Amino acid sequence: MSGERSATEGILNVLRPFASNWSGTLGRGDLVVPQREIPRLIQDILGAIRESEEGRSEASDVDIFRVISEAQRLPSMQDLVGRLREQFLILKR
Repeated sequence: MSGERSATEGILNVLRPFASNWSGTLGRGDLVVPQREIPRLIQDILGAIRESEEGRSEASDVDIFRVISEAQRLPSMQDLVGRLREQFLILKR
């Protein structure tokens, strides 16, 4: 969860200069992005995501076992898969 939080904070830091009101807050979620800034903005967002993922390592067997053991009582396999996706970053190879 801390990885998600750091990714979110990184993205918000990239977007904050484009907040539409003068105080620079993103409370309403309104952004004003000049068209020429869009490519740089996209690169900055991707960079913030990459930075937050660099600290992550592969899940250990113990972590996976713990999540599966806790999720055994779930009613369906879809719920188990959902729980695994919440806890771990699953990459397709």
